[in-house]
Amino acid sequence: MDFDPTLLRTFVAVVDTGSFTRAARRQHITQSAVSHQVRRLEEQAGRRLLCRTTRSLTLSADGEEFLRHARQILRALDALALRFRPSTLSGKVRFGAPENFMGGRLPRLLARYARAFPAVRLDVSISANLDLPAMIEAEELDLAIAISLHDPAGGAAGQVLRRTRLAWVAAENFEPPAAGPLPFAFFPPPCVHRQAGMRAIEEAGIDGHVVFTSHSHEGIHAAVTAGLAITAIALDDIGPGMKVIDGRHGLPSLPGMDYRLVWSEAGRTPAAIAFGELICETQTPSPVRTNATPDSGDLTAGPARDGSTPRTATRTASSGPA
Repeated sequence: MDFDPTLLRTFVAVVDTGSFTRAARRQHITQSAVSHQVRRLEEQAGRRLLCRTTRSLTLSADGEEFLRHARQILRALDALALRFRPSTLSGKVRFGAPENFMGGRLPRLLARYARAFPAVRLDVSISANLDLPAMIEAEELDLAIAISLHDPAGGAAGQVLRRTRLAWVAAENFEPPAAGPLPFAFFPPPCVHRQAGMRAIEEAGIDGHVVFTSHSHEGIHAAVTAGLAITAIALDDIGPGMKVIDGRHGLPSLPGMDYRLVWSEAGRTPAAIAFGELICETQTPSPVRTNATPDSGDLTAGPARDGSTPRTATRTASSGPA
């Protein structure tokens, strides 16, 4: 049988206040209506729930058990109503993220937010090569997922959502040129992958040059799997046909990388905060993976496993990798 929540609330009010009169005031109905509703509830239950005399009002044994269940039902109904209460939030939320941050989860995140806050307009910018920190600084975005190199001192702005590590990656069948510089593929600047990779190449004195540039992960992956170039990408982004080659060809290990939730100065509006909380709910910080495939090279710079020695740069720093 289905018990009417209105009757349950009246019954609980009678028990809580200890009086039909006080329960009537609490429920904003008449005393006779309280008596009628309690009687209907007892008829539905088929049990006497209250023992009434002219001087006292007590629960029967069945009434005590019924009260426990009634309270549970009403708490659940209140929680359900709160969860699906129409939102009063409105306005616009401007959000930016790198295209590889959430993958297939992003559409579900956006749909969930749109259902919960239908009066809020989402303005989303997703790309592999947006300068998101600059857009945050310029107040062009309210919040964004920014990529930064791991800062052990903890001085970087924002909340860490995920932590990974950059790695040198090439095709499984990659063969370096017999002579000449190592070929590399990078995103155009500004790009943390490019920044970290080029710095490592220059500091290690490796002779290399950029032979392929793309604004998309698909483009970089295509160049790598075709065997045209080496690239620096996050371990999480390594795709089929690729392998980690840290330590080979003189390539030094690369630093850790953080995905951080950052805010503009004026970006913390109620609607944006709600969106930020939803992003944090969907993210579980993961430990840095140190090896992606069994073919990974040593994670420190040094002689390569294939016996080759590090390539020595033949150009000055100003004419190094571009």
